[in-house]
Parts: sequence; structure tokens; C-alpha cells
Amino acid sequence: MQVLQAGPHKLMLLELDLEFVSNIAKEAGFEFRVEDSPRALVLDLLAPDRQAPLLLFDAADPGNLGWFSRCNFYVDGRSGAVMQTPIAVANLRDRSGYTLPNSVRLQISKELPVTFRMPGKQAVTEQLVYAVLYNLLNALLNTGVGVCGGTVVRPLAGRTETRGSSKN
Repeated sequence: MQVLQAGPHKLMLLELDLEFVSNIAKEAGFEFRVEDSPRALVLDLLAPDRQAPLLLFDAADPGNLGWFSRCNFYVDGRSGAVMQTPIAVANLRDRSGYTLPNSVRLQISKELPVTFRMPGKQAVTEQLVYAVLYNLLNALLNTGVGVCGGTVVRPLAGRTETRGSSKN
């Protein structure tokens, strides 16, 4: 990890190991494509053998209350940010514009303000990001990740009906 000073702003630069991130995705059971840029690491994840959709659900729907009470991760539905992490989630779509139920895109930010803290007010380290990524991938497959509000990130599991749109 490095610290960059840009005028009055200080940023932490995470040095994520591409091979280590790839191994985490493989171990969780995903097929993936990785794009590495100076500011972020982007993973397109696919769970090809999965019969059910990934457990990304609408946290506001009372029908999903059982998942909501078990989940450890929540996604801001307007921005895709996984709350209290440097990770963002987005839906992947097929050529017709329909949301793919067994795929997501994750973006891990490499540039963070030095004041950024993980849950429990922990300072960010590469090892902590790897642990959070592993737990998030397992949550998508096993326990669930709640989408809170907004229309940018669409739920994939549970009651996913949308009003006025056939392309969810």
C-alpha cells in the first residue's frame, strides 16, 4: 500500500495481487474475467453451474425478510456501492438487455481516501480487502446480499418483480 498526496488530498493506493484475487474467485466457484486498471480492478463473475440466481435480493421487500436478517452485505441500489467496503456491484446483461441471473460485475477501488474505514473502524489493507471479497462472493452464493433502494442495481433473487418494465 502506498500513500499519494494530491494537493490537500491524501489517497491510499492499494496494491492488489491479480493472481490472489483470481484464486479467490476460483475458490468461491465463479468463472471470471479480470480487468486491471490503475484506479480499479474489475471482475465479471459467472456462476455457470448454478441453477438458481445469485442471492442479490431486494432488502425492502417483506417477502425477503428471511434473507435480510441473515445477510452481512448491503448494496446501495443507486450507486452499486457495497456499504463500508471499497467494492461496487453491477448487474450484467445479455444482448437483449435482460439481467443475467447468475452473473455480476464487481469493481474494487484501488484509490481510497486515507480516512476510509472498513466495518469496526478498521483501516484498509490489501489483506482485509481480500477477506471481504471472499466473504462477499460466498454471500452471493449462500447467504444473500441485500440491495437497498434505487434502480441501478437490480435484485436477482427472491421477489424481483418490477413495476412497468419487462426487462428486469
